[in-house]
Amino acid sequence: MNSEFTPVISATGLFTPEESISNAELVESYNAYADKYNAENPDAEPLTHSSVEFIEKASGIKSRHVVDKASVLNADTMAPRLRERGNEEISIMAEIGVKACKAALEAANRDIADVDAVLCAASNMQRAYPAMAVEIQAELGMEHGFAFDMNVACSSATFGIQTAADYIRSGSAKSVLVVSPEITSGHLNWRDRDSHFIFGDVATALLIEAKDIAPTSHWEILGTHLKTQFSNNIRNNFGFLNRAHGGIEQDSPNTDKLFIQEGRKVFKEVVPMVAQMIIDHGEKLGLSGADLRRLWLHQANAGMNRLIAQRVLGHEASEDESPTVLDTYANTSSAGSIIAFHKHSADLAAGDTGLICSFGAGYSAGSVFVRKAA
Repeated sequence: MNSEFTPVISATGLFTPEESISNAELVESYNAYADKYNAENPDAEPLTHSSVEFIEKASGIKSRHVVDKASVLNADTMAPRLRERGNEEISIMAEIGVKACKAALEAANRDIADVDAVLCAASNMQRAYPAMAVEIQAELGMEHGFAFDMNVACSSATFGIQTAADYIRSGSAKSVLVVSPEITSGHLNWRDRDSHFIFGDVATALLIEAKDIAPTSHWEILGTHLKTQFSNNIRNNFGFLNRAHGGIEQDSPNTDKLFIQEGRKVFKEVVPMVAQMIIDHGEKLGLSGADLRRLWLHQANAGMNRLIAQRVLGHEASEDESPTVLDTYANTSSAGSIIAFHKHSADLAAGDTGLICSFGAGYSAGSVFVRKAA
């Protein structure tokens, strides 16, 4: 393919909130809430304590970064409490997204004037409109081109990569930022023992460009593949029509207006679906597990990643073959595989082939095969 229409990943950017919550801190907070709830509701089914051992066995997560630690750990609030910003102030999602974008631009030595589009690809947007992407575009000082939001839950970033790559392939753009600001602490029910440990906050960015303008060191996108299959097993019913239903039970231990999932069903159904998708996509590109130097998988659950990697590679994956950031970042929805790629790709040699893969609510899944250039 003509290099003018060949999409590559020129650079990545990462913003990590300063504050982090350990499992021990989270368990202490949750158990204090459970004790209070049980004392105040003697006739209700008692809430069971959480534990560090339970969390790590269930997920592999040891800590997570958040934008507001104190309020999440406060047993009376157990949710982030952020100052409502005025309409003339930058929104928090745009703020952290801009930081990730600037990091990617700096890594590629690229000026914002060279960028044609911004795609904000994330699991939840803090408002319906104006689009977060357009606000990020403005804050970056980008006075031309276009921007829009897209949401495919945990697969938003890989869906964004294919969308950006298609713009390059069609000649509609030469340089596209795909940014994923994920403040997942806002949609997590921190009072639900089965999920209170899952998520963390972060922002990532990828610069997708035509090969003919990319830096010498880049990743050629060999192929992209997207898949969706409807399932109610991961759900978040929060939306503007909630007010038509009479409100939200904010203090309920379980509410589908926040994140909720049937974890065992998700595990059982998603692992084979994703593994087969990767194998089939690889075969179309003439690639097998033996050709893959590294897998950058969605960081949701250590057990899921272990099984998917094993089916794709044909053997138990080492940490080098399938690196983990889940232990310190937790599940950051669409950003997880991008964090893994950002932190664990610089050591690969020219010609090495790898896979960026996401999967999550929808169900949705995306695979992006890449090869490192000189």
